[in-house]
Amino acid sequence: MSQTAAFSPPARTTTREATPKASGLLLTIILVGQFLAILNVNIVNVATPTIEADLHSSGAGLQMIVAGYTIVYAVLLITGARVGDLFGYRRAFLGGLALFTLTTLAAGLAPSTGWLVGFRLLQGAGAAMMMPQVLTLIQRNYQGAARGRAIGLWSLVISGGIVAGQALGGILLGFGLGWRVLFLVLVPVGLLLLVAGVRVLPADQGGGRTGLDPLGLVTLSAAVLLFVVPLVLGRDLGWPLWGWLSMGLSVLTFAAFVRIERWVTARGGRPLVDARVLRAPGMRPGLAVLLFGPATWGAFLFTSALHLQGDLHMTPLASGMMLVPCALTFGLVGLAWPRLPARLQRPLVPFGYVVAAPAYIGLGLAADGGLAYAIMSALIGAGLGVQVAVTNMATEQVDGAYAADASGALLTVMQLGQVIGVSAIGTLFISLDRSIASAASASLTTSAAMAGLAVLAGVSSIFLVRRRTPLPA
Repeated sequence: MSQTAAFSPPARTTTREATPKASGLLLTIILVGQFLAILNVNIVNVATPTIEADLHSSGAGLQMIVAGYTIVYAVLLITGARVGDLFGYRRAFLGGLALFTLTTLAAGLAPSTGWLVGFRLLQGAGAAMMMPQVLTLIQRNYQGAARGRAIGLWSLVISGGIVAGQALGGILLGFGLGWRVLFLVLVPVGLLLLVAGVRVLPADQGGGRTGLDPLGLVTLSAAVLLFVVPLVLGRDLGWPLWGWLSMGLSVLTFAAFVRIERWVTARGGRPLVDARVLRAPGMRPGLAVLLFGPATWGAFLFTSALHLQGDLHMTPLASGMMLVPCALTFGLVGLAWPRLPARLQRPLVPFGYVVAAPAYIGLGLAADGGLAYAIMSALIGAGLGVQVAVTNMATEQVDGAYAADASGALLTVMQLGQVIGVSAIGTLFISLDRSIASAASASLTTSAAMAGLAVLAGVSSIFLVRRRTPLPA
């Protein structure tokens, strides 16, 4: 490994092939763990009326039950990646999974709103510990076509888990078993994964580098927290002044974080986010694409649920089923991409956003639902399915020893993109839906905003696919 660069040239790789015996089961374990973590972002959304009636929750309490998980998860993702780098990816994944499973059980048994909020926060911490290890383990244990397929499944699980959270929540509540079943049903799955993971996950010593960079950790966590909290809670609180001040302060805090990381590097220390990772070919344009692309995805899922359930009066299950074509085409494109001839793989990425942008406009025009809505949903999924390729291209030249840094950065940006999309475009939809007589007009306006984000993702992807050779260190 180069001592001055965090990337490897295309001709070589520092990853190792997974053993034939463990590769399939290894991938299953880490991806199911990831699915549980993603599922929990949305699974409680449809249960808030039931929770409010059972626990006599306040409006703020309900907001924290839903949003607290996302806030902690977003804030601690990069920290979780560093923990895996320091103590081993196997240990970090299993430790995060154990915390997630234990707190999921506790959430299902919570006697009050306060306890449920606390357990949801700890759930988010467990997910943040577990999630970054998934992409890192894929990068370190698979290569070539196997790596492309594994990353395709990784991205499919992220998208499918978000959709499945809303649909599964509606299905389980339909059995009349109460909101607690939304948590308790996941506990046996977590326990099974723990038992299998202890036997299958390969032992490792992490990235072989030391140092947690506590000053960088505190500063970055504060910057993300100051940015995410007002975005997550601001809409329901009417965008108070403190929220805008908090987001402004987050920009200053992030600037301070950049200066701290440069200082740590200059002193020969181990920065929390190594700048050399960002100099790896494809990482910077890849991060831009993975900010704008997931922003459209998160906004689409959120506004679709509001439109289908609120304006068209569908049940949570029926609205979730309307999004299945989107999830299916997303997965099909993601799985088919590595099988295409190499000369077609890179041009496919901008083309995907060329498909997605007008499909968003078509979605707004098909606001009455029905077959046209499902077709537009499928086209959106097909277009955004190229995000599988984005992740692969962004990390293909990152040295295996820096896989944790890349994983933490990519996951954090993707999560922030979804939060921004939900908050900004979700607020726009709610405001228009309440002030405009025609729900179709609100849907068309927000669809145009999502199309604009898709265009930004497509333009960013042009710079990604043009980068073919390593940059100088």
